[in-house]
Amino acid sequence: MHAFDILGDPVRRRILELIHAGEMSSGAVTEIIRSEFAISQPAVSQHLKVLRDNGFAIVRSEGTRRMYRVDTTPMREVDQWLETFRRNWAPRLDALATEIARGKRQRRASTPHRNAKRAPRDRCSAPTQFRAPQRGRQDVPGSPGACGHRQSDL
Repeated sequence: MHAFDILGDPVRRRILELIHAGEMSSGAVTEIIRSEFAISQPAVSQHLKVLRDNGFAIVRSEGTRRMYRVDTTPMREVDQWLETFRRNWAPRLDALATEIARGKRQRRASTPHRNAKRAPRDRCSAPTQFRAPQRGRQDVPGSPGACGHRQSDL
């Protein structure tokens, strides 16, 4: 099988992610994969066999358990092949990053500073509990106004 055939399967990619994080038993891998992909134990075993037979996984026996870890050799070969294309992408991605940064600088320069002084906010314009005006009563200093604040506090 070609490396991209192996990496093209989402189950095998997930298995590689799991065993790349650290050596795992086949039982632990199977448990996680079955819960995430709802496939049978034999199907997981078959994916592990494909990874093992094609050099993507190394297996060792520990008692009755089989411990899996990633063999990075095929991944390095894929990375070397992709490097040819990366050479084409890198200058374009760098140019894109430059344009994005330039646009951000221009937007910052054209908008007012956030730390600019603002007019003081009228406390009475803030949302407060509504207090119905009382009939025949005038707001006097020290008494609550219609907004609920004391006139002396304003």
